[in-house]
Parts: sequence; structure tokens; C-alpha cells
Amino acid sequence: MTLRVLIVDDSALYRQLVKNVLRDVPGVEVVGQAKTGAEALERLAECNPHLLTLDVQMPDMNGLEVLHALKKMRSTAKAIMLSSLTGQGTQVTTDALLAGAFDFIQKPNSNDAGANRAALLESLSEKIGAIRESLEIKMPRRASTNIAEPTARGGRIEAVVIGTSTGGPVALGEVLPKLPPTLKVPIFVVQHMPARYTKSLANRLNESSLLPIQEAADGMKIEPNMVYIAPGCLHMCISKSPKGTVIKTVDDPPENNCKPSVDYLFRSAAEVYGGNLLAVILTGMGRDGTEGCRIIKQLGGSVIAQHPEGCVVYGMPKAVVEEQLADRVIPIEKIASWIVRIVESKE
Repeated sequence: MTLRVLIVDDSALYRQLVKNVLRDVPGVEVVGQAKTGAEALERLAECNPHLLTLDVQMPDMNGLEVLHALKKMRSTAKAIMLSSLTGQGTQVTTDALLAGAFDFIQKPNSNDAGANRAALLESLSEKIGAIRESLEIKMPRRASTNIAEPTARGGRIEAVVIGTSTGGPVALGEVLPKLPPTLKVPIFVVQHMPARYTKSLANRLNESSLLPIQEAADGMKIEPNMVYIAPGCLHMCISKSPKGTVIKTVDDPPENNCKPSVDYLFRSAAEVYGGNLLAVILTGMGRDGTEGCRIIKQLGGSVIAQHPEGCVVYGMPKAVVEEQLADRVIPIEKIASWIVRIVESKE
């Protein structure tokens, strides 16, 4: 299958750069270019793209406004946002992800044109691979979606750990606001995102949540009824200290090509809470979180995975299901109620 791409950017130079880079991505055809958001919408029927590379900051309509227009038109085209590292660019990108953009790429900004091109090629190749994966989702056998009630051997649930990647902002926006303010346990989240974007995401999710949501910081004391999102480009781990249980942020090498890593968080949580954990794996590409779930299961904890029908990319949950680590595979709209159910059933 050839993936048709419409390039949208107000910079002619950047449109040409993206076009040149996409020539080196197998199975991709650039079917058009647009220099404004309005022009992109006008060309949609003519070009019929599978994908838009969408500049976040444009003078007439920004990328978020184009994305909203695409949804009103009921377009099936996916959007990869091209974001600059400005404050406004970060916020608009985060809002676009929460509104359903497939993913985003930071615009390379070094003085080395060759390095910029290589970085853009690597990023676009990865995202386009994820789009292909999302278009080829295969439903698991019925038995794997009808697993018995979670039967953790551990005691009461003392913490919830959540891992997600591509499509995660929308999934988190579905799950976290539905959780009650009296859950009585802390929630730790790893969303694969660079620095700055995780803080923006935490702030936006906090606006619609009954539980306080914040980006985690090194040395932060862990409290119940709080949601902590791992900061981009750092691993988040949980540690015991004389002051109590605290968060540590660590600049260790990536795991599973990810930083922050879900496995890193889950492993440290298991060291502190043992089997008194509930792990949740949401949409995302790759296998990050699988080994962490294995450790949690071995200690007697519970694991639930998102059902493929609501996943942007059924990669991370699929790996957990295929390794027979999931106690239950749950549609995204029911995950919050299951978290409450499992936590309260073991009080």
C-alpha cells in the first residue's frame, strides 16, 4: 500500500525539505503541498491523502484549527504535527494531540543542514511506520479479550502505574478525568514525549481531572490521590527515603529506545510496592512496558491492557496480551471504572 501524503507548511523551504526527505521513505507518495491551512482543506478532496504533515504555527489557521476542521469534515486523513520548540508551539502541539493528531515531530533546528535532514528522515520514517501499523491492526482472538476477572495474589493496591505512547494523550484524556478524587492511591504515568511537552500535557489534563495531575520532579514526595506524569527525556522511578516514598528522575540511557521508559518506572514501582500494584498498558507502538508487567505479575500484581479497537497503535498492549500478562483486555471507555473496581475490591 502506497501512503499518500499532503505537506502543509507556510515555509516553502521546509515544504521542500519534507518532500525531499519523504522521497527516501519507501512506500510514500507526496500527492500535494499547501502553504496555508485553508489551502490544505481546499486540496483535500483532490489529493485524498492518508496523511498530512501539518505545521503547527501558520499565519491563517494554525495546525490545531486545521485539525478541528478535518474532524468536522469527517476526514479519515491522519495528521503528524511539525512543532517548533517555542512555548506557543509546544502548547498548540499538545492540544492537537489531545484533539486526535496521530503524533508529532519536533522540527530539527541545528546549524547542520545534513543533520537536520537525517533527524527529520528518522522521525518521519518512525511515525509513518506507526501509521502503517495502525492501518493493519488485527483483532486478537476472542478468548484474549474475555480474560477472567483479575486475581492478583498481592494485598491491597497501593499504586497504579500507566504506560502509553502513540495515541496516549487522547487515551489519558479518556481515562484520567473519569477517576474519582478519593481513589486513595497515587497514579504514575509514562507517556513517551520529549521534555517540555509532558509538562504541557500534565497542565492540560489537570484542567479536566478531579485528581490533581502534575509533571513529576526529582525528590517530589508521593501522595495518594495524585497523578504524576514522567518528565520528558528523563526516567521516572519510585524510591524510599527517610522522608517517605519519593519520586526520582534519572538521566540513565534509554530503554526500548524510550526515555522516559515504562519498564523503568514499572520495575522501580515493583521494588517499592511489590505485588500491590495495578499496571495499565494503553495505546502505543513497540514493547515498552512488557517486561515491567512481567515483574509485576510475578510478584502478584494485576495488569490490564487496552482493547485494540480503541488503540491508535495496538503495539504495547498487544505485546502484553501475547505474552499472556494481561488479566483483562478492556475498551478505553471502561478502563477508568475498572481501575476503581480493582483498587476498591482490594481495600
